[in-house]
Amino acid sequence: MDQLIIEKELKFRTSRSSGSGGQNVNKVETRVELIFEPALSHGLTDEEKALLLERLPNKITKEGHLIVVAQESRSQAANRTLAIKRFFALLEKSLEPEPEREEIPERLVAHPVKRKKTKKITSEKKSNRKKVSPPLHEED
Repeated sequence: MDQLIIEKELKFRTSRSSGSGGQNVNKVETRVELIFEPALSHGLTDEEKALLLERLPNKITKEGHLIVVAQESRSQAANRTLAIKRFFALLEKSLEPEPEREEIPERLVAHPVKRKKTKKITSEKKSNRKKVSPPLHEED
């Protein structure tokens, strides 16, 4: 991942923010949307592009855009830097390799038949502890 190349590929869209801010919210476009197209990026390798598509399916639109929004600050510049920080944090988190799983020795793996047998015994033990209610109507 080459951050300098990726930063040049970023597109920004501004709109009016919601929430607190008084008149400023009604007049100034402070909400910033960072738009990035991973498939067209020259800063990512093919493997990294595939990882992004696999790990961020809910964040990538049908058009193939990765969108990050920031609207917390009252200034557009602050929201822009916040969106960039979030974007690179998201990229780094999704591109970090998954940890290798250790092989569990067979002696530590629970035997399914034995486990089911012990569960059945425990179940019977607990069902025997229940109070037995007398029949409601005795028939003669």
